[in-house]
Amino acid sequence: MKLSKQVPLNALRVFEAVARLGSFTKAGNELGMTQTAVSYQVKLLEENIGEPLFLRRPRQISLTDTGELLLPKVSDAFVLLNEAMAEARGEIESTLLINTIATFASHWLARRLGTFQLRHPAIAVRLSTSEALIDFTRESVDVAIRSGDGNWRGLIADKLLDVDFTPMLSPKLAESVGGIHKPEDLMKLPIIGATDPWWQIWFAAAGLTDLGLESRPRSQYGSQTFEASAAMAGQGVAILTPAFYGDELAQGRLYQPFEMTCTDDRGYWLVYAENRRNVPKIKAFRNWILEEIARDKDAAQ
Repeated sequence: MKLSKQVPLNALRVFEAVARLGSFTKAGNELGMTQTAVSYQVKLLEENIGEPLFLRRPRQISLTDTGELLLPKVSDAFVLLNEAMAEARGEIESTLLINTIATFASHWLARRLGTFQLRHPAIAVRLSTSEALIDFTRESVDVAIRSGDGNWRGLIADKLLDVDFTPMLSPKLAESVGGIHKPEDLMKLPIIGATDPWWQIWFAAAGLTDLGLESRPRSQYGSQTFEASAAMAGQGVAILTPAFYGDELAQGRLYQPFEMTCTDDRGYWLVYAENRRNVPKIKAFRNWILEEIARDKDAAQ
């Protein structure tokens, strides 16, 4: 049985107001109801319980024993309901739900989110990762970071980064073959994700074709994060996005032998529902991340 059929919430709300204010008229003014409507709701509740709740005297009302017994629990119940609603509204307003692909999360976003939270201490952040596209109409997500061309129906997309790529490997692995001096030298080493289309694009831009990449092991790691880990462990050469691995390059854990990068005309985009573009927490995150991206570009130049 539905709760609404078990508990007459509207009648209880009227009863609580009448008992608290000691007046049908005052209760009606507070609730925006006529005195007749207030009296009717109280009568319905009394019929539901089977006992009178008020002693009605000229210009004065008082609670019966049954009313005295009911009032504290009803008052406590409405306090709890109001607190629950306030917490729910506060949780929705103060928590930013971000979905992103794992590589962007671990190699860019997670390293910078602290600055966003310092700037907006009232906004908590909940981060999830997924390689699949999030359906904003079905899932509780405020913003997402996607890889693609930026054209998604019903969504606003702000471009963050170009998806560019170039070979990277561990310095020790490079030394094991006497160094990497020209693109052909990479073929002396295991190629991580040899069937990745990025390899064909990069080698073609370097003037090399028919390298037999299709005959190499067809292992797939699923994301740049895992490929980069394998490269740092000396397992082979990975093709990675330089913007994600600045720290690893600076610390000597990865080595980028060539300045040349390529792109497949895709990018990383911040996306959110068009009808929520003015939600304060979404606007705050958009402004922050675009500022961080601009700062990174200025530093690189």
